[in-house]
Amino acid sequence: MTGSLTVAVLAGGRSSEHDVSLSSGAAVREGLGEAGHTVVAVEIGRDGVWRREGQPLSVTPAGGLLGVDVVFPVLHGPFGEDGTVQGLLEMLDVAYVGAGVAASALCLDKVLFKELMSALGVPQVDYVGVRAGRFRHARAQVLGEIAALGLPVFVKPAHLGSSTGIVKVAAAEELADALEQAFAHDGLVIVEAMAYGVEVECGVLGALGAEHDGGEEAHASEPGEIVFEGEFYDFGAKYAPGGMELKVPARVSPLAREEVRRLAVRAFLAAGCDGLARVDFFVDGERVLVNELNTMPGFTPTSVYAKLLAASGVAYPQLLDRLCRLALERHEERRAYSY
Repeated sequence: MTGSLTVAVLAGGRSSEHDVSLSSGAAVREGLGEAGHTVVAVEIGRDGVWRREGQPLSVTPAGGLLGVDVVFPVLHGPFGEDGTVQGLLEMLDVAYVGAGVAASALCLDKVLFKELMSALGVPQVDYVGVRAGRFRHARAQVLGEIAALGLPVFVKPAHLGSSTGIVKVAAAEELADALEQAFAHDGLVIVEAMAYGVEVECGVLGALGAEHDGGEEAHASEPGEIVFEGEFYDFGAKYAPGGMELKVPARVSPLAREEVRRLAVRAFLAAGCDGLARVDFFVDGERVLVNELNTMPGFTPTSVYAKLLAASGVAYPQLLDRLCRLALERHEERRAYSY
């Protein structure tokens, strides 16, 4: 499909990243307008209700969504970036931007994603996954496994983004309380060893028509370095004006730069992602460790993904247009299969 598109932008959602999603959605709507597309805004409330111009919205399986050409689900965290909304959009039979059901669910689960990377031999931060039930029934064993990581460690809810609920633990006696705090957010928690070096992020963008023209399936951006003042890259550093500085290109060696880009594409393809992703790394000299992959990175004024692509020659309106075209291309390809 060429020419102007009608795009529904989904924003908000039930997760703790509701406000971040609203900010991302506003930026996406503006950029799509600059690209010449017609935008339909759909807000998902904290109560989970979908609304169009303040009125509840009903949908019908196989009925599309408001007659639009493509949906841009700018949703972060559970109930939006975890495959649930993607599954609904599949049932509506409408094209949508970003990863599908399986990849969305996989990548939002920090433990499952790391287990996949481990099976592939991808270097990453050492970690232990802990379920609430197991911790309460085998507390000493779990604490022993975590002790092998050394101190300090970072305790994180496994399915939240934007650094929500993360606690840095520097003393063994603080660990149990940190786990209980994380279990208030999620029944699955990941505990990660301290990683040294600089934090580097790399954007990945799918390639139009790659399966047909023999080209690359995805391209990695110029890596960027995250510079911040605090102990770690927390919510405030990510979203407060001036909370962090993005340096592009990252101040790493040429060898490390190429390894970041290679591993970003490898993780993207291995997880079965589509359209876009941001892959986060720790780089210490020539040592490159994958941290996590975000299937719908932020699009707020301070967010990194669009800045990385802009530094790599893809302007913001062009980026959004390309993501919509990729969504349409994937939708048409899947319709051609016999089920």
